[in-house]
Amino acid sequence: MKVAIVGAGWAGLAAAVDLTRRGAAVTLYEAGRVAGGRGRSVNIDGRTLDNGQHLLLGAYRETLALMRSVGADPDVLFERRPLQVVDRDGFRLALPCWPAPLNVAWGLLTAATVDLPEKLKTALWMHRVKWRGFRLTRDESVADWLDAAGQTGVLRQKLWEPLCLAALNTPAERASAQLFANVLRDSLGSPRRADTDLLLPRVPFGELLPEPACHWLVANGATLRFGHRVRSINDACVDDEAYDAAIVAVAPQHLGALLPEIDGRFDYEPIATVYLQFAANTRLPFPLLHLGGNTGAWAVDRGNGLFGCAISGHGDWEALSDEALAAEIEAALGLGPADWRQVIREKRATFCSRPQLARPAHITADPRLVLAGDYTWADYPATLEGAVRSGLRAARAIRAR
Repeated sequence: MKVAIVGAGWAGLAAAVDLTRRGAAVTLYEAGRVAGGRGRSVNIDGRTLDNGQHLLLGAYRETLALMRSVGADPDVLFERRPLQVVDRDGFRLALPCWPAPLNVAWGLLTAATVDLPEKLKTALWMHRVKWRGFRLTRDESVADWLDAAGQTGVLRQKLWEPLCLAALNTPAERASAQLFANVLRDSLGSPRRADTDLLLPRVPFGELLPEPACHWLVANGATLRFGHRVRSINDACVDDEAYDAAIVAVAPQHLGALLPEIDGRFDYEPIATVYLQFAANTRLPFPLLHLGGNTGAWAVDRGNGLFGCAISGHGDWEALSDEALAAEIEAALGLGPADWRQVIREKRATFCSRPQLARPAHITADPRLVLAGDYTWADYPATLEGAVRSGLRAARAIRAR
């Protein structure tokens, strides 16, 4: 079978690897010069950086399995740490290496700066949500969901709202409670303790999956066409070249140009990453720190004195210049003046995970044409795991023909 895949993000790579492994003749098209989509590496001022900070968890099973299948060892490429949520104001929730759900229960009951009545109230609420299978009676905003549950104290400010912004890239006031519940189901609510582990990359993102996957694909006979922007897809013909089937794995903002009949219209949320370089021995006590403040930023210690600070969702920070934004994050981090600063902004980094969001199905009217991408994996917000799962599902749909 001759298959075209348009888009070499994590979804397109997952589909290409799966189909190539099963004997299909795959041609992978990518408009850019490198693979990875919104989870790729870029070169700036002679430094290899990521175009954004992505937090991976042990629950990313399909992503980790795909990495292993192309020769990328997650045990080497990630530092695995039990999850902690820490901020500059003294809040700390740390999960021990205990079986689930004892790890989450202990982390909640020992959370710093939270009084016991609030901890018990939250524990009972989480038990009820888990008992209902994390299914809500209706999808509403995370803010309204927390209000109805009486989650209005320290844990809302220090845990739920920061986690919502980090996971959905959408503030709680306009984020989908059902999508957030799905994220909690597969992380803090998972029966597998390892699912809550934080996976911190030891290498640039390109070395996690995009580069190993491309090397594997070439070694196994796939054709990679980088720098080729596809202009048309008609009847499984890509730019007038005929295929038996095609998978469109482009970002949703590019979908309308190729398939105008599919409703891929979304609202989008921006993400900015502020990179700060300090002396090589500069470290944080825990490599993930919530900075809070006006930006709600999360700082990730990338090692050797380099910190990547991620800011998600629309906010007042968008009006700041790069210099002003870097200065604000530098002050919030509290490590003194940085030796080097760089800001990377993406105005349409992810779709807005608002309540009752209609998302396109992966199956189209033409059985030879299938969609992939995190926006088609309706169970999750815009995540790398959702992208990988959507790519594997698209490959299965092609094989099922």
